[in-house]
Amino acid sequence: AVLSSNYPAQYGRSSGGIVSSSTRSGTKNFHGSAFEFFRNSALDARNYFDRKKPSFTRNQFGGTFGGPIWKQHTFIFAAYEGFRQSLGVSQVSVVPSAAARSGHLSTGTNIPDPNTLRFLNAFYPLPNGPILSSGDTGIFNFAGQQIIPDNYFNTKIDHKLISDDTLTGTYLRDGATVREPDEFNNKGTGYDSHRQLLTFNEVHATEHVVNSFRFGVNRIVTATGLNFLSGNPLAADSSYAAVPGEKAPGVNVAGLTAFSGGIGAPSSYRFHWTSLQGYDDVSLTRSKHLLKFGVGIERIRDNILADSDPGGVFSFNSLADFLRNQPFSFAAAIPGTQSERGLRQSIAAVYLQDHFAWEHNLTLDLGLRYEIASVPTEVHNQLTVLRNLTDASPHLGSPLFSNPTLGNVEPRLGLSWDPFSNGKNLISAGFGIFDVLPLPYVVQFNEVNSAPFAESGNATSLPLGAFPSLAFAQVATSASSFRQAYFEPHPPRSYVMQWNLSLERELARRVRITAAYVGSRGIHQPFRVEDADIVLPLLTSQGYVWPAPGTGQRLNLNAGRITAGYWRSDSYFHALESKIQGRVRRATFGVSYTWGKVIDTSSASLVGDEYSNSISSPLFFNPRLNRGLADFNIAQNLEINSLWDLGTPKSPSLPLKRVLGGWQIGGVLAASTGVPFTPVIGGDALGLKSTDPTIDVPDLLHTPGCGSLLNPGDPNSYIKTQCFAFPAPSTRRGDLGRNTLIGPGLLSADVSLIKNTYLKQISDSFNLQFRAEFFNVFNHTNFAPPLANKTLFDATGQRLSNAGLITSTQTPSRQIQLAIKAIW
Repeated sequence: AVLSSNYPAQYGRSSGGIVSSSTRSGTKNFHGSAFEFFRNSALDARNYFDRKKPSFTRNQFGGTFGGPIWKQHTFIFAAYEGFRQSLGVSQVSVVPSAAARSGHLSTGTNIPDPNTLRFLNAFYPLPNGPILSSGDTGIFNFAGQQIIPDNYFNTKIDHKLISDDTLTGTYLRDGATVREPDEFNNKGTGYDSHRQLLTFNEVHATEHVVNSFRFGVNRIVTATGLNFLSGNPLAADSSYAAVPGEKAPGVNVAGLTAFSGGIGAPSSYRFHWTSLQGYDDVSLTRSKHLLKFGVGIERIRDNILADSDPGGVFSFNSLADFLRNQPFSFAAAIPGTQSERGLRQSIAAVYLQDHFAWEHNLTLDLGLRYEIASVPTEVHNQLTVLRNLTDASPHLGSPLFSNPTLGNVEPRLGLSWDPFSNGKNLISAGFGIFDVLPLPYVVQFNEVNSAPFAESGNATSLPLGAFPSLAFAQVATSASSFRQAYFEPHPPRSYVMQWNLSLERELARRVRITAAYVGSRGIHQPFRVEDADIVLPLLTSQGYVWPAPGTGQRLNLNAGRITAGYWRSDSYFHALESKIQGRVRRATFGVSYTWGKVIDTSSASLVGDEYSNSISSPLFFNPRLNRGLADFNIAQNLEINSLWDLGTPKSPSLPLKRVLGGWQIGGVLAASTGVPFTPVIGGDALGLKSTDPTIDVPDLLHTPGCGSLLNPGDPNSYIKTQCFAFPAPSTRRGDLGRNTLIGPGLLSADVSLIKNTYLKQISDSFNLQFRAEFFNVFNHTNFAPPLANKTLFDATGQRLSNAGLITSTQTPSRQIQLAIKAIW
């Protein structure tokens, strides 16, 4: 079950949806299933970006089993699912052309630096696709195999202690790995994820009282940023290194696909997350009242080992700067300075909920919840934070900030009214406050990379010829280049108010329609900035004026990059949600439609670049400059589903009944509008001297043909780049608003054909089921937004030829899945 909004006081911890899942229990009779689902590229269509259809195989297999262990007392249910996939994925990258490598750029001749040219020839492939309009870059396309094995297992045991008491235990284990090539097929990359869940539940039930005690342990172990030798042996060659003892560094160039580096160069993280939770809930029935009250306690253990940019990352303002070896910035971890952090936090909550049947047709839900969370600590007190952005040195140890949760009182109100007392009409309404707790994810990425407990240096305005081997000395010899963390020292309470009003009507027997207005208002939400140590602008009557590039001074000359966490974001959500569902003869159907809008000043809560369609370092000194559609906003969403039982023909022949009977046809049609995104200017066009300078946006031109800013259906130039201009003078930020453009929408239809064959000779319930499922049956190409190519200009004002280029799809091409399933 999914509770999306205005859930009762029993639930808390955050403002998002609540997903409740229940594992099946064993019964007094043995039952089970076995299944195999199969996909193969031989049955599929070619994707739009495939040069030729790559290989694809997928097998999902497993089974379930349940039954009694001790008659009338103990029952067991177990399930296993295996997943094996080898998926060919076409990757489309933008690389320098042969002309650019020889120094012939569209802007003039630029003799390449020998070190840059050696690096280019080693790691950047030549285009094997079209040369883009300027002639400086071209398309490199290849298909690499994504390998995923996954094993999932769970089991549940139910034991009836006495007539009023039941004890339940559940154990779940899931482990998966992902391996795939990097952007240029130089090396293999991947991640591992393993999860275990153990729960116990004891329920004591009498006529009027039910007490439920639950205890659970949830443990997740994940390793990200894994890489290994595959494709190009030079990825393991240390002669290309920027950091001594490492391999080739990562490279970011405006107008090119980012190069993630050689073996060991990309950032990697090891997570060990453990959550111990205990709850006691009591339900008490008294006259017209169903009272619920309870307590909950959670202890979080979050251990992280981070290795951020161990091989280093260079950034260049333009392709011309890259060729002549003029880097803008360099970031790298100092070898041997990274160590594991152990974040700890406790959460406690109490609640009271009254389900009050005021009249036979009117029910009220009145609830109150109070929950408090401790400020995250570290087991060795290795915490570091700047109390002010301009501090010369950080504060060490706890607390990171004052506790904003001490006043977290959350009222919950609900109403359900049947005005005509006939069960055909229902009016519902609700209001609630939901706190957003400062959980470890808010602080972990700032803390694990910050000095003095980790040393990761940053340098800007590097000298000519510093790439790749001469830049490390600048970040390794000066503590003033080391990364620091900042949090608001006295954060306000972060919460969301939600409300709704819905009308439900029975149109005919078994057919109901629902229409609802849903709204929410987020206050003091997380506001993340990847680098707040920038050159500030001057506020004038004409707006903000930035200093000429290279002339200003950063806020804190005693620090390098400052990752900052504020609670300054606001959000607004309003939506119409409608639904029709029912059953007509042998067919069931459902239609749902949502029309809404989410506006905020920042959508990121984990890191600044949590979503790739916006800006990772928004202007923290004036959050309203970042106001716009939320990064995840989808204005309209439609889904239609149906399942039609074709029935059994009237025939005296049993074999004919088996062949022609038991068929079902199902289908799902999904349609939605696209997500918004923000075109940007690459590099440090404003002279921020920031390690994350891409906050500048272009000017929007109001010229003929620019009523729409998009070329729908054109993957080569989805953005009308002629409708945008580089800001003049360069000391002025562009006027384009955040998330002004909307990416391509989605339209997909899935069809399933199901055959159920009941074999009474085996047992009364034995069913041999065959399934044929057609995903994206009409093979409609759903383009993804051009997020990898949303940079329109480089820092010099040069228009980029890959601007608006779409390189991937949201959904795969048509795929056919066949399955056989035995159920007994």
